[in-house]
Amino acid sequence: MKAMRDLRTSILRINTVKAAATQGSLLVAEPFLTESYFNHSVIMLVDYNDGEEALGLVMNNATGHTLDEYLDGVAPQTDVPVYCGGPIGEDRMVFMHTLGETVFPGARLFAPGLYLGGDFEAAIDYVNQGYPTEGFIRFFIGYSGWSAGQLNDEINEGVWAVTDAPAERDALLRLSEDAYWHLMVRRMGDAYRPWRFFPRDPKSN
Repeated sequence: MKAMRDLRTSILRINTVKAAATQGSLLVAEPFLTESYFNHSVIMLVDYNDGEEALGLVMNNATGHTLDEYLDGVAPQTDVPVYCGGPIGEDRMVFMHTLGETVFPGARLFAPGLYLGGDFEAAIDYVNQGYPTEGFIRFFIGYSGWSAGQLNDEINEGVWAVTDAPAERDALLRLSEDAYWHLMVRRMGDAYRPWRFFPRDPKSN
């Protein structure tokens, strides 16, 4: 374990100025974070005020199940994937989208061009009508949460790198798993290049 800690604090630990998190920021997990929910995760902060409680959704952790497996009334041929937003409230489903209140009345704008929730029946109807989902809407079971001050502590400890979300909002609702994490790490620039060479499972290296 000491050898792993030495590696962590020398070769692959990134020493950069810590960016401040804001609502709508992305949290990119450091490659050493092996906790199952958050290994190679990218989290969108949907509720955040500095020093207060924070809420987010893991964007790239696919459950391996589709929407029709969770909900009655969804056409089985839609084949819409569901993502695990985090370990809290796993009996709740939420959705993020770029479509706005016109399509889903009651949707909450939490960052420019990004919405959370809205009329759930309208969302199911949208899916059943065969409208495009990739790049437009993503469904999640559960969410991630931090108590007051906890997220700031984790950012200061280097657990998360904070970065802006892509201006092309549809990019947030495409890809999943490692491809998603690697895309966001590449967007953060050459300073984070070493992260890309650390395997998701260190034992496999």
